[in-house]
Amino acid sequence: MVKIKNYLSLVKFSHTIFAMPFALIGFFLGILRVSFSNVPGWHTMILPPDFKQEAIIKFILVIICMITARSAAMAFNRYLDRSFDEKNPRTAIREIPKGIISPNSALRFVILSCLLFLVSCFFINNICFYLSPVALFVILFYSYTKRFTALCHLVLGIGLSLAPIGAYLAVTGVFAILPILFSFAVVFWVSGFDIIYALQDIDFDQSQKLYSIPSAMGKVKALRVSELLHIFSAACVIAAGFYGNFHWIYWIGVAVFVGMLIYQHSIVKPDDLSKVNIAFMTANGIASVVFAVFVIADLFFGL
Repeated sequence: MVKIKNYLSLVKFSHTIFAMPFALIGFFLGILRVSFSNVPGWHTMILPPDFKQEAIIKFILVIICMITARSAAMAFNRYLDRSFDEKNPRTAIREIPKGIISPNSALRFVILSCLLFLVSCFFINNICFYLSPVALFVILFYSYTKRFTALCHLVLGIGLSLAPIGAYLAVTGVFAILPILFSFAVVFWVSGFDIIYALQDIDFDQSQKLYSIPSAMGKVKALRVSELLHIFSAACVIAAGFYGNFHWIYWIGVAVFVGMLIYQHSIVKPDDLSKVNIAFMTANGIASVVFAVFVIADLFFGL
């Protein structure tokens, strides 16, 4: 019998740590946007009682949306790539190749996750519901991109970048510059570390005619592209700091975020990929969580 832990492993639930913190940033930016018409004075926010109850409900719905959207995307990727995963020694231990979860069960899980995502968006507000099919298209379409473009990493980045702007829309129902800046930071950040992760499969991708920056450009140039993307990501969080008139607490978060970007590039070398997983999971997990903690702390307590 397939257990819940097998599905959690199928979708790499622990990787939720990447996008979820940025969704929380978008959500709390939205909370404060509803309370104030401009940025200064956010730390003095006082919410009316009825809005607090509505905010709690929307918070729960945003979390559900994040989990179900990401679960749908990951499970669909595993379903679609099952034939490649069987051939790749690194991925042959995944649930579908090993027969722990059948392809049809994985597909049913994808459909269920998509439906739960759509229903959650329906109860948030009209704009989130109307845009929900677009979001699903982006995150599911990513699974096809490695078959025809080396820019697949950017598509993944775009998919995860929907988190902050989506959470902001859930609260406010309108677009704004600040959450969009955070979304761009996510695009470049995720694209950059996905290139690092893809270094592990460069030989396999080339043998199967699969596209990626490493398979198209080689290890050395791929790492240079990743570094450039991470410079853009750092520029976005810095720009957001100035645009949003953030305080000193925010800049501590920026220092940690940028420091983790630098760290992962210092430990991954073209001739030594032994620390790719540390760079991918540990460094980026710390970067996202710590950054979000300091951003949210600045919003409510910055002076």
